[in-house]
Amino acid sequence: MSTPTTLLLTRHGQTIWHAENRYAGVSDIPLTDTGRAQADALARWATAHPVDAIWTSPVSRAVVTAAPACRALGLTPHREPDLRECDFGVLEGRTLAEFAAEDPQAAEAFRTDPVAHPFPGAEDPAAAAERGAAALRRIAAAHPGERVLVVAHNTLFRLVLCTLLSIPPGRYRSVFPRLRNAAISELLVKSDGSAALLSLNVPCEPDPA
Repeated sequence: MSTPTTLLLTRHGQTIWHAENRYAGVSDIPLTDTGRAQADALARWATAHPVDAIWTSPVSRAVVTAAPACRALGLTPHREPDLRECDFGVLEGRTLAEFAAEDPQAAEAFRTDPVAHPFPGAEDPAAAAERGAAALRRIAAAHPGERVLVVAHNTLFRLVLCTLLSIPPGRYRSVFPRLRNAAISELLVKSDGSAALLSLNVPCEPDPA
């Protein structure tokens, strides 16, 4: 049996839309100055901890977040299309509060079960969970016994964590309310595809506050 792989799951740095709690999804939104500082902090963390490979979503905010760590470690990033964020349909660029003011019933249905009642025009969350989980399993299989930094997205990671940990995906918003920007969540993936969550939302650096 091959040695388990440690995946270091990291949400990309802050963007303008995320600072305002707007859904970015497939929209290509750049990092803020804070987001770029978070990427630099991630690089410092990576140089102080064993990291054998780096994989990212193809969306630029994830690629840019991973870039300082790649430079610091001399690693070439691998891009995985199936790590892209979910498409949020009519919520792209908007807040949930704005949507609720327009369609309170649909917003409440989403809050109750976001997988059974996704936003109009959005990607099927169950399908997104499966593509993301399959991507992480492929990455783990390619790096047995190694520690791999994976930079991607908040909703996709939460859906994937539910899938890999046998939690109903419809509970992703309550079980994992938010993954912090550039924080580390450590996931151990075994050769049979099963997984164990070792840590969640660990900051790269102490909060200066």
